[in-house]
Amino acid sequence: MRDTGQMLAHQRAVEQIKESYAAIPDDSAPRLSKATTNLFRFREAGGGRAAKLSARDLDQVIQVDPVARTAEVQGMTTYENLVDATLPHGLMPYVVPQLKTITLGGAVTGLGIESTSFRDGLPHESVEELEILTGDGRIIVAREDNEHADLFRAFPNSYGTLGYALRIRIRLKPVSPYVKLTHIPFNDADKCLLAMREICESREHEGEPVDFVDGVFFGPGELYITLGRFADRAPYVSDYTGMRIYYRSIQTRTRDWLTVRDYLWRWDTDWFWCSRAFGVQRPLVRSLMPRRWMRSDVYRRLVGLDRKYGLLARYDRWRGNPPQESVIQDIEVPIERGAEFLDFFHKKVGMTPVWMCPLKASGDWPLYPLEQGRLYLNFGFWGTVPLPRGQFDGYHNRLIENAVHDLDGHKSLYSTSFYPRDEFWRLYNGDAYWPVKRAYDPGGRLLDLYDKCVRGR
Repeated sequence: MRDTGQMLAHQRAVEQIKESYAAIPDDSAPRLSKATTNLFRFREAGGGRAAKLSARDLDQVIQVDPVARTAEVQGMTTYENLVDATLPHGLMPYVVPQLKTITLGGAVTGLGIESTSFRDGLPHESVEELEILTGDGRIIVAREDNEHADLFRAFPNSYGTLGYALRIRIRLKPVSPYVKLTHIPFNDADKCLLAMREICESREHEGEPVDFVDGVFFGPGELYITLGRFADRAPYVSDYTGMRIYYRSIQTRTRDWLTVRDYLWRWDTDWFWCSRAFGVQRPLVRSLMPRRWMRSDVYRRLVGLDRKYGLLARYDRWRGNPPQESVIQDIEVPIERGAEFLDFFHKKVGMTPVWMCPLKASGDWPLYPLEQGRLYLNFGFWGTVPLPRGQFDGYHNRLIENAVHDLDGHKSLYSTSFYPRDEFWRLYNGDAYWPVKRAYDPGGRLLDLYDKCVRGR
C-alpha cells in the first residue's frame, strides 16, 4: 500500500511544477533548478533567456515496499536519501552511482554506473515506471508495456530534453550488512582486463561469488581490480570518512571490510581522488577540515566558483605555467579494446588515476546504443592537463572523442562535447530521438539533445 499522505504531497508538488511550467514565457528555455549538480557542462553568460523551474518539493522518497522490493521516489531525490530509506529494510537500488547527491532522475535521464553494473547494467534498467512532465506540458506515466513505451525507452540519455522525471518506481535488491573487499594488483593492462573479463563473465573469483567489480589504473605498470562480496559478519570495518583515504588503501591492502553504506559511498569523501586539487589529502588540511565538508558536492561547488572567477587560471599565468584544459569525462569501450584505450590515454593525455568499471547493458535503450549483452569497460578521468604549445581548449577532449569512437565505444554527455551536428546524431541515434521529441515536445519548448549537450545553450 502506498503512503496516502506522501502521495498527496507528491500530487501537490506535481500540480505546482506543472503550473510553473505553463507560466514560463514561450521565448524562455525552461531549466530545472536543483540544489546540487553533477554536470560539467558550464554555460557561458549571455547564452539566451532561461527560466528556472523549481523542483524543491520533488526530492522525497514516497515509499519503500520491502515485500515487493520496490521504491517509489520523486525525481529529485538524491541517492544518499534513497539509500538511507532502503538499507533499514535490507535493500538497495540495483545500481547506486558513486556520489551522494546524484539524483535518481538525473541518473535515469543521464547515465549512472557503479561496481554492480557488470551484472545489473545502468540505473534505468531497474526502472519500472516513470511519471514525466513532458515538453508539451503533459503529465505522462510511461512504462515499457503501455502506450508511452517509446518515451520510456528513449528517456535514458535524453538529459531533460524530452521532459523531467517527477516520480520513478524502481526495483530493489537484498543486501548484507558488510562488504568484503579484495584488491588484486597487476603490472600489465592486457592481463588485468583479461582477468576482469573472466571474473565478470563467471561472476566468481577463486570459488567465491562476486557482487561488485571495479578497478583503478595508477599507471602502465600499476593496475588493480577490486572485488566486493556481501558478508553477514566482518572481523573489522575500515573508515575512510576521516583521515584515511580510500583510493590509497587499494595500493596497500589486499583485503578490507566496509559496512555496506560505507562501501556505497567509498568514493564520495574524496570525490574519488579529486579532493587532492583542494589540498584536502594533506594531513594538516585534512585534520582541520570538518567531516561534513568532505563531500563531492562541496568540491563541485568549489569547481563552480573557480570556473566563475578563474582563480586557478590566474595563478597559473602568474607562475608562468601553461594553460590547463579540463578533462572530465566518462567513456565506455568494449572491454577487449580497453588496453588500447589506456595506452592511448596514457601517451596523449597522461592523467592518473583512472577509474575502471565494467558494465553489461540489457535491453534496447536507443539513445545510448550499447550492444546488448556485450561487456564494456567504463573509464572515468577527472582533472586538468596542460595544453601543448599552440593548442587551444578542447584539444585533449577532441582526441578522446575520436579515440573512443575509433574503438567502437561511447562517451557520456554530462560534460563538454565537441561533435559536429551530423556526427552527433549518428552516434546518439537521432533517427530514434526525433520521433519521440516531436511526439512529446512538438513545439520545441525544451532544448534538443545536441543544443543542450554540445552547444551548451
